[in-house]
Amino acid sequence: MIELIAAFTILALLSGMAVPLAAYKVRRDKERELRTALKDIRHAIDQYKDAATANKFQVKVGTEGYPETLEVLVEGVQTNDAAGTKLKFLRRIPKDPMTKSFDWGMRSMKDDPKSQSWSGDNVFDIHTKSYERARDGTQYSDW
Repeated sequence: MIELIAAFTILALLSGMAVPLAAYKVRRDKERELRTALKDIRHAIDQYKDAATANKFQVKVGTEGYPETLEVLVEGVQTNDAAGTKLKFLRRIPKDPMTKSFDWGMRSMKDDPKSQSWSGDNVFDIHTKSYERARDGTQYSDW
């Protein structure tokens, strides 16, 4: 009976040590997904801006050459060439791993860099809407 109690105690101790490690790994994986999603969307925004600067398509007044919404990056824009092809910058909008939604926080050129609201003029930058803190102490919305 004593051996059985000792075995269960050791098993409980080992299980108790494994749970925090698993939670740490899940959090680290979410952070990696967030960094990848942010990098992909920001790269698409930069490609859109570069194409707009090169006059590859008509730019709406007041957008400063940035997309009006994230959906424009997926739907694409008509080019100025005779063939009328469409330029697409993203296959789909990535899911925010922190909020588990496709709803990203956006900033326009006119918004304050630390602002959590969007004026709706254009999409200059994006951020997660999560208020959690990362392992290094920074907020995910500041990434």
